[in-house]
Amino acid sequence: MQLLVYSQVWRSCSSRLFVRIFPGSSDPGTLIAGRRQIHEGVVALSYDLYDGSAPGSPLVLLHGLFGSKSNFQSIASALVRNTGRKVLTLDARNHGSSPHTNIMTYHAMSADVQHILEKLHIPKCILIGHSMGGKTAMTLALQQPQLVERLVSVDISPSQSIPQSIPQSGFPKFITAMQNVRLEGNMPRSTARRLADEQLSTIVKKPAVRNFLITNLVQENGNFKWRVNLEAISSHLHDLMDFPEFHEPYPGPTLFLGGADSPYISSENYNEIERLFPYANVEYIIGSGHWVHADKTEDFLNAICNFVQTT
Repeated sequence: MQLLVYSQVWRSCSSRLFVRIFPGSSDPGTLIAGRRQIHEGVVALSYDLYDGSAPGSPLVLLHGLFGSKSNFQSIASALVRNTGRKVLTLDARNHGSSPHTNIMTYHAMSADVQHILEKLHIPKCILIGHSMGGKTAMTLALQQPQLVERLVSVDISPSQSIPQSIPQSGFPKFITAMQNVRLEGNMPRSTARRLADEQLSTIVKKPAVRNFLITNLVQENGNFKWRVNLEAISSHLHDLMDFPEFHEPYPGPTLFLGGADSPYISSENYNEIERLFPYANVEYIIGSGHWVHADKTEDFLNAICNFVQTT
């Protein structure tokens, strides 16, 4: 990945935080499907394990709000191919094929990840999370640093309040729009997707966002439904937009990888990043918005591989 510009270099006498801007494939590893269950109040997450043969801690990928582990299928295969390591992708609680529950906090989701690491006998991992998954990853690293060899937070910071410039009001509108979709009777999937898109379009104006939300439309017993738990997400939306309070920093190498066209990691966040993640680099990929891994896949993969292989 070619370095274009140092947009800003910011450091204090105790900080190792650097800010950089970078410019803006199909041989999968063996896939081992996980099962869906509940254990002692902790949600046993649905997972896919991509089998690599190289030594080293596995890479664990956590998706964002309204996403699923399927968002990372091609990414996971490429990471296995490029690093040789095992890659684990997870469905968060209330998402994908994971069970639904009324609780949707970062402490709870962090406990879910810890549980699956224990179940799969993974003593330490490289944890990579996008958006909501980034906050879950940061929470686990701050709570159980011995489990996290390295940390990557994709286009999200540990801020406890969202700046006014970020359109967080979009999420309640998305939830309302999804709850109002009506699909009566049995119909082909293509028809259901078209009708859902038409109904969502009255509130969700961007086609790319509608397409992303519609990935959660599934057919069950002949009827279509949303596989995400909209009620739990709605009732915990404040928790999801916020971030838990921590006092002890995570001592491991950390990468904050932002989209240059996204407002989710800004200079306003650097002090909090330095406080909680003193060995952090902040990098931006040019031409990328919030969904960095989808907007600039090759640059995203290069950044992850470079970070994983840095000694």
